[in-house]
This record gives sequence, C-alpha cells and structure tokens, in this order.
Amino acid sequence: MTEAKSTHTVRRGRIFPSIQWSEEKKAQWKAEKAEFKQRCKQIFKKLQPSLIETHYNWYVAVEPESGEYFINEDALVVAQMAHEKYPNVRLHVFRINETGVCGTI
Repeated sequence: MTEAKSTHTVRRGRIFPSIQWSEEKKAQWKAEKAEFKQRCKQIFKKLQPSLIETHYNWYVAVEPESGEYFINEDALVVAQMAHEKYPNVRLHVFRINETGVCGTI
C-alpha cells in the first residue's frame, strides 16, 4: 500500500505583503486613536456622577462630535442604538461605574 504525500505548502508572512504601514503611519494611527478616546472620556467624565446613581453597571456609547450618548443595560444594544443614528461614525462604549471599564486586571 502506498502512502499519500501531502502537497500542502506552509506559507509564512503577511496576508497582503504589498500593504505595509510605515512606522510613522502606525504612530499616527495610535495617536489618533488615543486622541479620540480622550475626547470621548471627557464627555463620559462629565456624565459619570449622575449616571452612576441611576444606571450603575449599564453601558453608555459616546459620540464625541455631537456630544450625544446612548444608555442601555446591554453593550451590544447600546452600540446598535448609536450606530442606527450615526451609521458611519466611530463611537466609544464605557461601562457606567467608577472606572468606566468592565473589570479589573
């Protein structure tokens, strides 16, 4: 009896090697991401004291351009509500508690 030989070739490397980000572009992307989070966090910090009293451990999605926010018990629902009104806009979701995050490390 003969054994079947595998012709599978292991490919290593990037999926799209022609698309490479430079270190400058990576740094710019990280800076834009941090700046966006900071703008959302400023809005959340203003809302946090009043929301903790009424909606503890719920979720809030913040749209920083308009300053509008959406509240719900479920993180997926709050994101869906926000994306229905602002379909092509980046949003940030916080948990309404002392830290704004879901857990501790």
